[in-house]
Amino acid sequence: MVDQQRIWDDDVAQNYDTPGEGMFSDDVLGPTVEVLSELAGDGRAVEFAIGTGRVAIPLAEAGVAVTGIELSTAMLARLREKVAPDDLPVVQGDMTTASAGDGYALAYLVFNTISNLLTQDEQVECFRNAARHLRPEGRFVIELWVPQLRALVPGHGGTLEVSEPGYLLVDTYDTLQQLVVSHHVSFDAQITGSREARIGRSPHRYIWPSELDLMARLAGFELESRWADWDRSAFTAASNSHVSVYRLMRDA
Repeated sequence: MVDQQRIWDDDVAQNYDTPGEGMFSDDVLGPTVEVLSELAGDGRAVEFAIGTGRVAIPLAEAGVAVTGIELSTAMLARLREKVAPDDLPVVQGDMTTASAGDGYALAYLVFNTISNLLTQDEQVECFRNAARHLRPEGRFVIELWVPQLRALVPGHGGTLEVSEPGYLLVDTYDTLQQLVVSHHVSFDAQITGSREARIGRSPHRYIWPSELDLMARLAGFELESRWADWDRSAFTAASNSHVSVYRLMRDA
């Protein structure tokens, strides 16, 4: 079993936030918070793998009562630098088993984080744990990338996903086990020929949308909506990611 505490350590936590840029930009967070706030309505929300509070803090500021679950001590400490426990309570634990109570209108898991669970059984248990937190007809929202196996060159086990000044992202695949390791390479783009580079790696188990839907059914959910992004654009065969909304069936 991979030690997630070692992956999401102090170094990662301190460098995770990029205020106003990337996944912290208003263009990304604005639509995310808008959709989640609408789905929560006048009910409470629980975020699985709340991290440093990227989504939970602005969602709480929008008027939704948010509770979190987070395994990483370092990520939780970073969140606590920004918001107090009384304003945003968090249960420390594994999102497959930890309990933050029940009766929530909304549970959500964003930015591919369900893929941090490296077995199908763990991913199914995550759905079941979400169901335990929700009231009847409550919703579970997952944001997840679509595996880009079509980009794999025959005979090669990896793809270059991002290439920009100072940063490379390379994914290597084990297609038999549905595992991918993301290799994050950061370097000083201003120093020609520099050998100084920082490499971080994170393992994932990728999930096809149809497999995700079956996991949901096993836990008592049905697919309500699927979009290509938080702007509710249409999900197509060419989409690289999706936002899927599952509703807990009344008799689950």
